Amino acid sequence: MSAMIETPLFLIYIAVLCTLLSGAVSVFAVHRHPDFLHFGSFLFLFFSGAASFAAGAWTLLANLTVTARFDMGLPWLAWHLRIDPLSGFFLVLLGTLVVAVSLYGPSYTREFGRGPSTQPLPPLGIFTALFILGMQMLLIADDALVFMIFWEMMSLAGYFLVVYQHQHAANRDAAFLYLLLAHVGALVILLSFGVLAAFGGGLTFDVMRAAKLSPLWATIGFVCAFIGFGTKSGMVPLHVWLPEAHPVAPSHISALMSGAMIKMGIYGMVRVIFDLIGDVQWEWGMAVLIIGTISSVLGVLYALMQHDLKRLLAYHSIENIGIILMGLGMSMIFLGSGHPLLGTLGLIAALYHTLNHALFKALLFLGAGSVLYRTHAHDLDHMGGLIHRMPITAFFFLIGCVAISALPPFNGFVSEWLTFQTALQSTALENGLLRSTIPFAAALLALTGALAAACFVKAFGIAFLGKARTRRVELAREVPIGMLGGMGLLALLCLLLGVFPSTVIQTMAPITQMLVHAALPSATAQGWLWLTPISAQVASYSAPFVLVAILVVFGLGYVFLKRGTDPVRRSEPWDCGFGGLTTRMQYTSTAFSQPIRRVFQGVWKVEEHIDTLASPGPLARVTSLHYSVHAHDWSWLWCYVPIGRLVLAAANRIGFIQTGNIHTYLKFSFVTLLVFLWIVS
Repeated sequence: MSAMIETPLFLIYIAVLCTLLSGAVSVFAVHRHPDFLHFGSFLFLFFSGAASFAAGAWTLLANLTVTARFDMGLPWLAWHLRIDPLSGFFLVLLGTLVVAVSLYGPSYTREFGRGPSTQPLPPLGIFTALFILGMQMLLIADDALVFMIFWEMMSLAGYFLVVYQHQHAANRDAAFLYLLLAHVGALVILLSFGVLAAFGGGLTFDVMRAAKLSPLWATIGFVCAFIGFGTKSGMVPLHVWLPEAHPVAPSHISALMSGAMIKMGIYGMVRVIFDLIGDVQWEWGMAVLIIGTISSVLGVLYALMQHDLKRLLAYHSIENIGIILMGLGMSMIFLGSGHPLLGTLGLIAALYHTLNHALFKALLFLGAGSVLYRTHAHDLDHMGGLIHRMPITAFFFLIGCVAISALPPFNGFVSEWLTFQTALQSTALENGLLRSTIPFAAALLALTGALAAACFVKAFGIAFLGKARTRRVELAREVPIGMLGGMGLLALLCLLLGVFPSTVIQTMAPITQMLVHAALPSATAQGWLWLTPISAQVASYSAPFVLVAILVVFGLGYVFLKRGTDPVRRSEPWDCGFGGLTTRMQYTSTAFSQPIRRVFQGVWKVEEHIDTLASPGPLARVTSLHYSVHAHDWSWLWCYVPIGRLVLAAANRIGFIQTGNIHTYLKFSFVTLLVFLWIVS
């Protein structure tokens, strides 16, 4: 017993127990003590997240690998568990988000039990616990059986969370699409594990690591893993479920889905490709790089066209998954070309951005949830002026906007800068195709960063600046302290991970040592003050100096403005003589993005509608105009609509077997039995 307590797995067991207790409180305590649902279940989630974080941090800092075996049922179906630096890293990520959500959730979920659209709260608590439990357990799974059991638990619990507000048809459709693609992805993942298990002779990951794969079968295993886990991550063109599911889920669940669940796809990809298969080929990296580049560019372009705030954030998840895949792709290219140091840099860039995106995207979804909590508005064009009514929420949301736009001194800048530094080392490659492709991808990444900044200028400006567009927004007020605490924790971490990148990279060294048997000693050679990923002569970045410089500039500017002896005269902005300013004079979401839409008009299939209302009578006068625009996703039109038509056509063609005649069904059964006997014999 004492030996078990001295390992990080013991903390994982505590985390799992607290997660189960959180669900149990939702089941048993809500009827007599409703406050237990609001506080008790989230209190257990807080302990679960803290234990997950502690277990992951312990594993990373001590560079531990601990295994366990549980005989569950048949002897050859024992459950194998393992925590190592890679799973520890993702447990830190998951635990941090669970802690933030546990602070945010009690006040936010209370609204679901009130008002005309009251929802039962126990299912929300139960499936939230199962959702988190699935992610915790799959991260420590050490065989394909345990992994797939909890992968499916995560997916099924996610379905019930997406369809939680099931009275809306759009929510039911989004949940069905999510579940459909989740199961398609799971089937492809099973094929990948099947290839490894066939050559290794077992389902445990240790056996799969020792399997000797031919280049063809290794490539088949890679393709299946990339497609299966890429479906869960939301890479193009397997992304269509993501912008439908994320916006309709409760906002704290959206934060977990975008921040943690889609990262489980990245975890699975890294685990199978870098760890279980191991012998990485540069051709695989080329495919990952191309898909990642397409995902990043299309994700941000589709985000620019959105006026639903949560849908906009969902498309940015696709963009950032693309950036992560770009880092992984370049890592695989360099490793397959015999450059382990540069491959390590690409892997660290990808994992760093995985952590960063989890933090700032969860922060943004919680911020969007706070706006929805007070205004009940999804549409940006129904907001405005919220910075005056929700100043702390606006401040935290602004931090998330700056971080996701990759601006210093926040964390998004560091990981994207590392990705650029990886791309700049393409001159070390001998292959001319690779030397030209990687810089081109880096140029598109730069375009993505510029468009992302424009998109979040739009999101923050239209939602929080200007004048309130509706009465409900005018009456909005700041959210409760618990919700602010969850956002504040994530905002602080966005700053810390941006200011101390050398410390973070040093902590990640055991991961790269385990996966590619290399590290980046040069990155931390200058101490915590300077980040030098390759060498001090090639590139360096001092985040603490940048932060100090920003504070000094803003401080001097503030002092300079306050030095004037005359008081500042405040008056209404100049209105060109047309009277007082109104909300009709403000930019709308559609108007802001119109110039970009004109430049990239071939990317979308755009439908524009102008509805005109005129006064009755012989001399009709236009009384109002309503302009609307909708951008369709070509991936849906080109890929999924034709597939749907083929499935329906095939279903219609085989419908003849449903005759209702028992003799016909017996004939079909008999023929099927003969075929199976022939195959077996």
